[in-house]
Amino acid sequence: MNDQTPITTGCSDTPVLKQRGQREVFCGLTGIIWLHRKMQDAFFLVVGSRTCAHLLQSAAGVMIFAEPRFGTAILEEKDLAGLVDANQELDREVSRLLARRPDIKQLFLVGSCPSEVIKLDLARAAERLTEIYNPNVRVINFSGSGIETTFTQGEDACLAAMVPMLPNTNERELLLVGALPDVVEDQALQLLSDMGISKIRVLPAHRVDAQTALGPNTVFALTQPFLGDTHAELIRRGARHIAAPFPFGEEGTTAWLRAIADEFGVDQDMFDRVTQAPRARARKAIQAQAKILNGKSIFFFPDSQLEIPLARFLTRECGMKAIEVGAPYIHGDLIGPDLELLPKGPVISEGQDVDLQLDRCRAARPDLTVCGLGLANPLEGEGLSTKWAIELVFTPVHFYEQAGDLAGLFARPLRRKSLLTGFHPNMQAAE
Repeated sequence: MNDQTPITTGCSDTPVLKQRGQREVFCGLTGIIWLHRKMQDAFFLVVGSRTCAHLLQSAAGVMIFAEPRFGTAILEEKDLAGLVDANQELDREVSRLLARRPDIKQLFLVGSCPSEVIKLDLARAAERLTEIYNPNVRVINFSGSGIETTFTQGEDACLAAMVPMLPNTNERELLLVGALPDVVEDQALQLLSDMGISKIRVLPAHRVDAQTALGPNTVFALTQPFLGDTHAELIRRGARHIAAPFPFGEEGTTAWLRAIADEFGVDQDMFDRVTQAPRARARKAIQAQAKILNGKSIFFFPDSQLEIPLARFLTRECGMKAIEVGAPYIHGDLIGPDLELLPKGPVISEGQDVDLQLDRCRAARPDLTVCGLGLANPLEGEGLSTKWAIELVFTPVHFYEQAGDLAGLFARPLRRKSLLTGFHPNMQAAE
């Protein structure tokens, strides 16, 4: 995109195809994999089955040289049958954990299933344990259940559970909300600091004592589009949301920074001085990857809730054509600015009926399909190039310096297919 790209009403008025059928997504427990690295004084104790333990171990690729800050309190058959006092067993496991890990200041009890299934009210357990270990340890509960949550909602549930516990303040502060890789977070803080914006806090912070307070003079900007519950909790506490497109690509990053700059009275000259060089680098990096993306079609299955901002980036900055953009949930207050910029044309769908969506995808034969791991291999076997949605959450993709890498994630499978087709001349015919 360049400065002359027209702003249109886009897809803000496009009817949303709402689907309520079988889904193909990871559960919310997956968010622990990045949250436990971000919050260095926290521990995530998942109360669930051996299946949940295996999911975390396999998905996280736990390093043998470092003890992770998560674990599983495994429920046995006698627990589920109500033959033992689950609260007593949980208290015992928590006591052992905190005695062994005195560095823990925040203990998250994460339900892998609804309370009715695990026969244990973790919200009340968290309150009881907080009374026991306060003020040294704060015990918080949230659900990561795949029955109740989708892939990225685990982070949303975690941050939403933290908000009510933050202290009150009347100070005017900017709160950046959403877990980002440290290198990306540092870039955002540096850009805002260079504009003269001070008193910036982040949620989640590395340590509990670094967290901000909240009040009527707090303004917050979301860095992730899947934080609907956290957004609601912050509003409930009196904070005010700075609505903006999400900081993916040069255009999204500039619009996100501009919205914050306007809030804090940063003039245009200052804004341009701070952003001119990184904007130029981002444009150059995107253009290098967009050569293979330009004119190609893309189809999004609902998975991470990043789909609408990413479709905006790929269509406006990389020249792609979106056929369908599916998202697990569409939160208008969060996604509205990106929908306004997304060029008209694609089907916008919320929720999933996977069989029906597969039919639409197969009929469209897109050049690239963004989907979960469970769908990628079958679609590849049918000759469709795919991109794993989960990779877009685990890879640094926000802000200027990562814009080229973000475009590259989508260019890579197309480039690979082009090379394989050239190496195997009969490959295209077989598809």
